[in-house]
Amino acid sequence: MPDYKIALWSLHLGFSPADTAAFAAHVEAGLARAADAGARLLMLPEYAIEACLAFKPDGLPETSEIPFLADCGAELVGRLRDLPARHGVSLLMGTMPVRVGDGGYTNTAILLTPDGREIRQDKLCLTPGEQDPGSWSLQPGRVLHTFELDGLKMAILICLDVELPALSCLLAGEDLDLLLVPSMTERLAGHHRVYDCAKARAVELMTCVTVCGTVGAARGTTQNLTNVSGAAVYTPCEAELGHTGLAAFAAPTDGADGEEPFLVADVPVESVRRLRRGGAEVWPGAWRAGHVALERR
Repeated sequence: MPDYKIALWSLHLGFSPADTAAFAAHVEAGLARAADAGARLLMLPEYAIEACLAFKPDGLPETSEIPFLADCGAELVGRLRDLPARHGVSLLMGTMPVRVGDGGYTNTAILLTPDGREIRQDKLCLTPGEQDPGSWSLQPGRVLHTFELDGLKMAILICLDVELPALSCLLAGEDLDLLLVPSMTERLAGHHRVYDCAKARAVELMTCVTVCGTVGAARGTTQNLTNVSGAAVYTPCEAELGHTGLAAFAAPTDGADGEEPFLVADVPVESVRRLRRGGAEVWPGAWRAGHVALERR
């Protein structure tokens, strides 16, 4: 298998769509750009849907923003569902609030594929701001999914989830080819937490990890007044891959001058597969530490 080409779009939330139709048109332009570059998958960041606050009703209370964004997201999925087949590019729409059966909401990544599938992954560990009953009140997911796409085994970890080694342990025996990480971070510190941990996951799992996040701020936002991110493709730190574990990188920005990273990069999945199957320098495989006891003194 040749390298897998991916497009990572760190969406500038300040593009201020007039409605979901305008949002869909904006995303389709990105899909066309990704297709022209030969990408097989376009990934948008966590809470890309927040741009819809630009047309929220006047006087909408903070506690009603999640239901409003969930409605926008459901409408947007309908508008975008057929576009991957049209452009031949899978679309990870970023994340959005999704209603669940008990009346609550999850923060959920939605991946649309050219063959008509809709793959969903809930965020598993929520930030304090996502659990605030006075504003954005969400509930965590309970299942971590793996799935096949374009001959690759993939999984999605949303922002904070990639910082948690416990989830990496769950994935350790899955022979994963690509881990997708949509994120949203307010400050440069948050950017580094997510991106540095994403690189660690590439080393631990002997896999490729791609990350992108929101930049700028949505018109009408009450929660995320700044967003800082870039885009990156991480690999294991092996000589065959250039030693550093960094396959592609767009520097972080706050989008203050309109910057909006759109990184198209080759992901060396076949080279990493060979390393995972016995060619790595010291990688011990899915090491479980079952023989190790913790002793407190």
